[in-house]
Amino acid sequence: MKDDKPTSFDIAFKAGVSQATVSRALRDSPLVSKETREKVKAVALELNYKVDKNARNLRSQKTRTIALLLCEDPGTGDSLINPFFLSMLGSITRAAAKRGYDVLISFQQLSSDWHADYEDANRADGIIFLGYGDYHSYSLKAEKLVTENAHFITWGPVVSGQPGYSIGCDNFSGGYEAGKHLLKLGHHRVAFLGGVSSEHSPEFHQRYLGFTKAFNEVGLDVDPDLQVEADSDDDDGYRAIAHLAEKGLAYDAVFGASDLIAMGAIKALENQGRHVPKDVAVIGFDDIPAASYINPSLTTIQQNTTVAGELLVENLLKLIEGESIESMLLPATLIVRDSCGENLKAQ
Repeated sequence: MKDDKPTSFDIAFKAGVSQATVSRALRDSPLVSKETREKVKAVALELNYKVDKNARNLRSQKTRTIALLLCEDPGTGDSLINPFFLSMLGSITRAAAKRGYDVLISFQQLSSDWHADYEDANRADGIIFLGYGDYHSYSLKAEKLVTENAHFITWGPVVSGQPGYSIGCDNFSGGYEAGKHLLKLGHHRVAFLGGVSSEHSPEFHQRYLGFTKAFNEVGLDVDPDLQVEADSDDDDGYRAIAHLAEKGLAYDAVFGASDLIAMGAIKALENQGRHVPKDVAVIGFDDIPAASYINPSLTTIQQNTTVAGELLVENLLKLIEGESIESMLLPATLIVRDSCGENLKAQ
């Protein structure tokens, strides 16, 4: 029986290009112009051509799969996954699907050997890291990936001398905007809840530096006693507020280095009989979905997860194709809600 299924040679003949050009166009190779890619795809659609993924992968020695490694984040509930990264998951999978890639999601405990080479095991063509735990420990493992010429990219800080490439939020400007907003509302005694070690918590460190810059610009110092170490979870935010109460320190606002920390702080303040925002203003960082639903709704600094997911996939695929990329920072945006008393002052 004759096989009437169209082939790439049929497309090449009708489109007036070579079969090699058809193959490149159907996998969105940058070696083929956009006009030619669109023409080839239109002919393929007209002929009802279906790509044989198994055959293509055997020829290219590629899996057409991205590994998405989520790092254990203690204290964020039974899932142990920060909800901020769950927000980014959808945009990553959509961006990969648009480009014909599947996503292999793996949950990596901090104690596990997550830097095992996915590419040598033919499980994925490249890796996206979401979360890294302690940055110093992560860097040591990432350096091993660099020596193995692995294709990987991280959502995280952009720092000098880092291994591999990162896409992250402009944490310094985000902290600066948070500080300016609190100052505008008349708050001068602000507690910062979050780690400030540049080696272990570079993102929180940059948020703290931006926050202090806003105060220094108006001739004010940030009280170091009002900085309390906290990991990115609500329990730590709760404990940080309890610590301030034990020390008897006065403050009129709280800047949580993450939304989870800020939410834990709100709960602790309410349990102490203090009203948010009337007695204490609270601002967070991330803009996770829950931030707009708690009471009071949380004023925060937004990291755009939709743009972030798209750029992580786009740049990882460039690495896989042998193209050069650069680490980059995305802008942070102030999202005004109720927890700093903005609406209260307007009434």
